[in-house]
Amino acid sequence: MKLCKIRRTGTALLSLLAALAAATPPAGAQAYPAKPIRILLPFAGGTDLVGRLIALKLSAALGQQVVPDPRLGAGGNIAHEAAAKSPPDGYTLLMGAPPVLINPHLNARVGFDPLRDFAPIALLGSIPNVLVVHPSVPAKNLRELVQLARSRPGKLSYGSGGVGSANHLAGELMKSLAKIQIVHVPYKSATIGLVGAMSGEVDIVIVVVSSVAPYVKEGRMRPLAVLDAKRVGSMPQVPTTAEAGIPQLVAVNWYILLAPAGTPRAIIERLNAESVKAMAAAETRERFAAMGGEPASSTPEQTAEFLRTEYTRWGNVIRDAGIRAE
Repeated sequence: MKLCKIRRTGTALLSLLAALAAATPPAGAQAYPAKPIRILLPFAGGTDLVGRLIALKLSAALGQQVVPDPRLGAGGNIAHEAAAKSPPDGYTLLMGAPPVLINPHLNARVGFDPLRDFAPIALLGSIPNVLVVHPSVPAKNLRELVQLARSRPGKLSYGSGGVGSANHLAGELMKSLAKIQIVHVPYKSATIGLVGAMSGEVDIVIVVVSSVAPYVKEGRMRPLAVLDAKRVGSMPQVPTTAEAGIPQLVAVNWYILLAPAGTPRAIIERLNAESVKAMAAAETRERFAAMGGEPASSTPEQTAEFLRTEYTRWGNVIRDAGIRAE
C-alpha cells in the first residue's frame, strides 16, 4: 500500500512539474535580450541608414545595445553568409536588401540559401527607384521612351551599378515588358552610373529616388516614371509605371530584418513587435519620407511570403535575360 501511495504521489508530482514547465517560457526567450545584439550591414547607402535607424530604435525598446556592424564586400555576401552561419539565438541579425535574394541566382556557390537559412522578422520599409534620362533624350514620358527605343533598336543605352545589380535587373525587366532593345552599360556603382547619365555617356539610368532628386530639381536629369505602385512625395509630378501602362515594371529598394533560421519563435515575435512599433513612429516616417520612401509593417509570415515572391520574380528576370555573375 505504501509503495502504491508513493507511486501515485510521484506521478502527481511529475504531472505538476510538467504543467509548470509548459506554462513557463524557455529561459532564453524569457531573458532575451541579455547582452548586446549585432545587426550586420552588407552595404553602405540606404541599407546602412535603415540599419542604423532600426538599431537605435531597438536599443531603446529592448534595453540592450543594438550595434550596427558593417560587413561590406563580395556584393553583400560577406554579411549574408556570416549571418546565415551565426548561432540562432537572436544576437546576430541581418539587414536584408534585394541582393540577398538576387545573388544566389547569379552564383550557385554562395554560402547561403536566402529562403532556408534565414528567419524573417519584419519588412521595415522601401524606397522606390525612378527612371531618368539625360535632357538630350527627346522622350518626355515613359510611353515616348518606349516608342523611341522601338524606332531605334540598340541605339539607346542605360547605365547600372554593375552586372546583376538591382538597377541592372530593373532595366532588363523594362526591356522584357516593353519589348525594346537598349544597350546595358555597367558601372562600378549606381552612383557612378548616374554620373555617366548626367554626362551623356548613357541615355537612361534607373536609380533610387533620393539619389537623383537634387539633379532633377536642377534640370540635369529628366524623370519619366517611378517604378512603384504609387507616386512619391518628393517627386509628386512624376507618374508611376502603372500610370504609364507598364504596371509590372516595379523595382523598389526594400529593407528586411532577418535572423538565422532556427531562432526561437518567441524572439522573432519580440523583435517583430518592436520593429513594427519603431517603423510606425513619427520620426521614422519623417526619415523615410526624406529618402523618398516609406516604412512598412508586416508579420513574420507576411515577410516570408514577400521574400518568396521577390525571389521568384527576380530569378525569372535573371534566367530570361541570361545574366551571370562576372
